[in-house]
Amino acid sequence: MAELRFNVFGKLIAVAATPAGWKTYLLGQDGKRSSMDIVIPSFVEEDEVGQYLADLLHELATPTNNKVVRLSSD
Repeated sequence: MAELRFNVFGKLIAVAATPAGWKTYLLGQDGKRSSMDIVIPSFVEEDEVGQYLADLLHELATPTNNKVVRLSSD
């Protein structure tokens, strides 16, 4: 598997599978990515990653950005 992409409460986040779990990256408007200090455990299934991010980052939610949307998987 390559990479999953999500809009998490208005932030663009990429998630890549690794042997240790899912590694997360914040995607910038310029196409650059920066590593986030979030590692999603390997037991979290691909279809559960969005909910895991929502539970973990719910503090970022606002009245206008209150959803986690899966954008793609490369």
